[in-house]
Amino acid sequence: MNIHQIQTSIEYHFADPALLEQALTHRSYLNEYSGVGGGADNERLEFLGDAVLDFLVGDMLFRRYPQMPEGDMTRLRAALVRTESLAELGADIQLGQALRMGRGEEASGGRTRITNVCAAFEALVGAMYLDGGINVVRDFISDRVDVMLEQVMAESRDKDARSLLQEWSQAEHNLTPAYRTISESGPDHRKEFVVAVLIGDKAVAHGTGKSKQAAAQSAAREALQLLEAGQLTI
Repeated sequence: MNIHQIQTSIEYHFADPALLEQALTHRSYLNEYSGVGGGADNERLEFLGDAVLDFLVGDMLFRRYPQMPEGDMTRLRAALVRTESLAELGADIQLGQALRMGRGEEASGGRTRITNVCAAFEALVGAMYLDGGINVVRDFISDRVDVMLEQVMAESRDKDARSLLQEWSQAEHNLTPAYRTISESGPDHRKEFVVAVLIGDKAVAHGTGKSKQAAAQSAAREALQLLEAGQLTI
């Protein structure tokens, strides 16, 4: 991906494209091409973006959950801004493919390494903050964090649904439930997934969600409700 493509992907065009170029520059690129074009790597922007994300996610949780204790907000924010979560958001906009990096780093899988994609996402946020201000970043991350928040909350709320269904299925039928994505719709940052839970070769329930994980948990919860009602048949 080039600079124009990534700006189209994020639906934001930089007044200073050099900031975006820096956000997409892995230090390995400068190590190998130090005489080509100069510039700086994305590590300082990564530092800034990390702080901006911490603030915006904390602000969102503070306003959305006025009764939530400080400790719960801290744990929830940590889940939303952890390396794996941010790398997933970066992968959604193909940041790994847009990175400038050295040949050695690329050959070793650097474009898909979660630490690199997470760092690039944080650097992108830092660059957007410098270029357009805090509201530009808030608009950029709002829907994306909402999707991640639903996933995290669903995992917390329904963390035992899949394990309970698996325990029952293995005990009664010696089968492990499987989850299959039936459909997905909507733009990349606001998708809706439909997932079926199968026991053996039969789909016993379906669930929807803004992530595959949330949809799978919804399907497991629906299967358990059918089981409690005596309507789950294999």
